[in-house]
Formats: sequence, C-alpha cells, structure tokens
Amino acid sequence: MGDRVGDKVAIVTGAGSVGPGVGNGKAAAMLFAREGATVMLVDHNLEAAQESERLIKDEGGECFTSRADVSNSEDCNRIVAECIERYGRVDILHNNVGIEIPGGILDITENDWDRTIDVNLKSVFLMCRAVVPQMVSQGGGAIVNISSINGIRTLPALSGAYGASKLGMVALTREIAVEFAEKGVRANAVLPGMMRTPFVEASLTDAWGGDVEDMMSARDAMIPIGRQGEPWDVAHAALFLASDDAKYITGTTLVVDGALTSGVHIQP
Repeated sequence: MGDRVGDKVAIVTGAGSVGPGVGNGKAAAMLFAREGATVMLVDHNLEAAQESERLIKDEGGECFTSRADVSNSEDCNRIVAECIERYGRVDILHNNVGIEIPGGILDITENDWDRTIDVNLKSVFLMCRAVVPQMVSQGGGAIVNISSINGIRTLPALSGAYGASKLGMVALTREIAVEFAEKGVRANAVLPGMMRTPFVEASLTDAWGGDVEDMMSARDAMIPIGRQGEPWDVAHAALFLASDDAKYITGTTLVVDGALTSGVHIQP
C-alpha cells in the first residue's frame, strides 16, 4: 500500500469487469485504493462493480458503488452529486467505459455508430461536464480518459466507429486541458494497445469465435515487446497521470502498447 493519491477522492467509471478477472477499470480502481484514494465505483452492471468493491475492501480500502449509464446526462450528474454528498469533493475522474462493434463503415449500422459514439465519447463529455465545476471550485483535479491506439492507427480488424470515438476522446481531452488549465484541472488520455482483458477476450470470442488462446498468441506475435499488456499496465499509467507526480502534465496522451505503434516488429 502507498499514498501516491492519498486523501484524494476518485470516481472510476467502468469499474467492473466483463466476466471473471480484472479489466482496465477494475485494475485502476484497485490501484487507486491501494495508493490511498477513496474510490466511487461506477458501472452499468452493479454486480460487477460490487465485486470490485469486495476486492478493495478486502485489502482495507475505502469505496462504494453506484449503478449508472454514463451516456445519460442525468446519471452523470447524479454520480457526481452522490460523490460530493458523501465525501465533499472529487479529485480524480477516471473515464474507462467503452464498447467495440467491429466492422468498417459499410458493415456497421447507423444504430451501431450512434451507440458507440454515445458510450465511448459522449459519456466522457457528460462526466467531464458534470465534474469540472466541482474541481474548479475546490482548486483543481485530474481527469484521465482511457482512449486507445485505435484512435491513432488502424488495427488488423477494422472498427471504424470505435476508432473514431477513441480519436474524438483524444481531441476532447486536449480541449478540456486547455480550457481549464488556469483553474488547476488537468486532463490527459491513456492510449492502451493490445491488452489481454476479460473485455477483449469476450469481444474476440463473440465477434470471430475460435480458440481464444490461438487468438491471443497471434496478438502477442504482433507486438515488438512480444506480448500483450495487462490491465495493471494501463492502471499504473493512469495512476501516474492522476497523481501529483504529473502535476505539470496536461493535455497529453500516454501510449501504453509495447512499441506496437512505433514500427514493425523486427524478427530476430
């Protein structure tokens, strides 16, 4: 246990996991708690958030859960109000909600497009809009938005709506950072590469089927470092950006991808 975010209050959206294991949001929530933060765990699946709550409390951390649809403005406003009512402030907002519907622009439907943009991008806008006034009034805060390298490059499997939503998140993060820099509110984005998470495993299985381990081995082989990342890799990047260690960093993107976006994998 540490104190890199000691005495801070964090809201983590997408704090549960899709199925067994630890995803990016759960890992971030657990790491924030381990490093001293009080954490509000938000997820549309209350049982998933409650599992994260159990793990955090088993380690002696402080947290509570709330079910919400963060693509809905009323829910977002309620989340922030609940956090302020309970703890009096919000120091960290960690936006981790996301869905991926595979396919190019001729494959996905208009409803698929709208749903992807609503869940992945509109939710970030709504949560930031709800929390920024509180951060300004208390003298500052840190926003960490979990985007994707798919926002800056095309991956082997086309996903036009997902890529557009994730690049939009980068632009929105930058605009928020500039607008509120003088008010002490920092905003940064983490761009994970290929990660082995319950969400990824479920998405690959649903979209393409086949042997999960074979798919994971193929993904490992694409990456210069030789393996996919873990949710904890994303969580540690988010912890750094949320902490005072990054007090002079705002409006930037932190790529966490094992050099995947840096070039081709040179075989030995």
